Amino acid sequence: MSINPDIPLVARAREHGDRTAVIASEGVFTYQDLLRVSAGIAGGLLRGDRDLGESRVAFLVPPGFRYAATQWGIWRAGGVAVPLSVNHPPPELAYVIDDSETSALIAAPEFEAVLGPIAAQRGLRMMTPDLAHPDRPPSLPQVAPHRRAMIVYTSGTTGRPKGVVTTHQNIQAQITCLTSAWGWSPEDHILHVLPLHHVHGIVNILLCALWSGAICEIMPRFEAEGVWERMAQGGLTLFMAVPTVYSRLISAWDTYPPDQQARCSAGAAQMRLMVSGSAALPVRTLEKWKAVTGHVLLERYGMTEIGMALSNPLIGERRPGYVGYPLPEVTARVVDKKSLAVLGPDQAGELQIKGPGVFHEYWRRPEETAASFVDGWFCTGDEVVVVDGMYRILGRRSVDIIKTGGYKVSALEIEETLRGHPLVTECAVVGTPDEEWGQRVAVAAVLQSGQALTLEDLRSWAKERLAPYKVPTRLLVLDDLPRNAMGKVTKPEVIRLFTEP
Repeated sequence: MSINPDIPLVARAREHGDRTAVIASEGVFTYQDLLRVSAGIAGGLLRGDRDLGESRVAFLVPPGFRYAATQWGIWRAGGVAVPLSVNHPPPELAYVIDDSETSALIAAPEFEAVLGPIAAQRGLRMMTPDLAHPDRPPSLPQVAPHRRAMIVYTSGTTGRPKGVVTTHQNIQAQITCLTSAWGWSPEDHILHVLPLHHVHGIVNILLCALWSGAICEIMPRFEAEGVWERMAQGGLTLFMAVPTVYSRLISAWDTYPPDQQARCSAGAAQMRLMVSGSAALPVRTLEKWKAVTGHVLLERYGMTEIGMALSNPLIGERRPGYVGYPLPEVTARVVDKKSLAVLGPDQAGELQIKGPGVFHEYWRRPEETAASFVDGWFCTGDEVVVVDGMYRILGRRSVDIIKTGGYKVSALEIEETLRGHPLVTECAVVGTPDEEWGQRVAVAAVLQSGQALTLEDLRSWAKERLAPYKVPTRLLVLDDLPRNAMGKVTKPEVIRLFTEP
């Protein structure tokens, strides 16, 4: 068999050859480097087999060239890529590995100590992403577009994260709608500061850049000072982030002396586009960012299950507080949840989406997959209204979904974990409004009789069991949780307890 020409990303990379693809802490790498190294990783996974046949391969690799090469290597071997978060504690990593039924693990050397015990307990093979170029390109399988490509885990109202499965066709559709709508070209150079276990960082930035023949410059982690310094140096054309990142950049800029402020602002002003997403953008942040950089942030809307669906225009009015219009090949409608009647302008209802980028399934959850669609429309669970043709997000339909710092987390999952604390008898987790984070994770807890618990102690305990963005930042100790006549905890009342003076 010849090296697979059928994965569109690979075919396009061949056209870009010696153009720079990735700039990262490991160095500067071309598209040809990406092809060679990913082929070597694919060969290492196959070990003489013809095709991984959609076997899941979980990988824990920091943001950078090795991440991109590993992801491509899994795909080129016929596997399904399962990205793991570098910030998650071992219990969360183990959950994703077990739930996805992973058959092999890839760990960067710096994470071998983290994944090694998990691999050993489960008898899983573990390899590292080798940057060495193979002497001879291995024989790789042909991978049809309809095959599964990736599982990204997202929190849902039912508790533990669900694996969102996308095919190669789904991913290609998500990429092409964005590259068309946002005018990507080989001349673009984007600075990447977001995590690479979510669609925002994976598809919107990394894969759109590599599809376009552009340069993706990846920072190992977000640091406001480092981002401003890189912007000030110039040469960038694109930047995408979550509202919390923009808020932190503004806070850092405010501390700079006037000459440094002017240098940073001038560098940012040279870019052609800046995008905000994954959480609602406060109008105040949008206005301050415009004052600092001259850019009106382009706000868009998407989900792990659908990629991006709505976007303010590249050229034209970007209305504060709105997420724009349906993207190319995306169809949207607003529906009354009870009657399923399609609603007209200025009527609030649930947003439903159709399009080739909509996900394939929830992994091993056929009933939940079926329940998330109505007549082929994906039910987002978000309340919206359309005004003058533009969509405005009003909020989640469920109080058990918290949007914090661009992450969507399940209050039920956090509650289940916190109930394991030796001093906690009952608890209710809610999202409380916060200008920087969108929402903060807050917990109201009932403790064992006569016991006391500080927020610091609770956070220290929770950090060993939950991802950092799921760890509560607010704690309220109560004698009992507020309940309705049926004995169910009333979460709006819990939120009120946190927000009242």
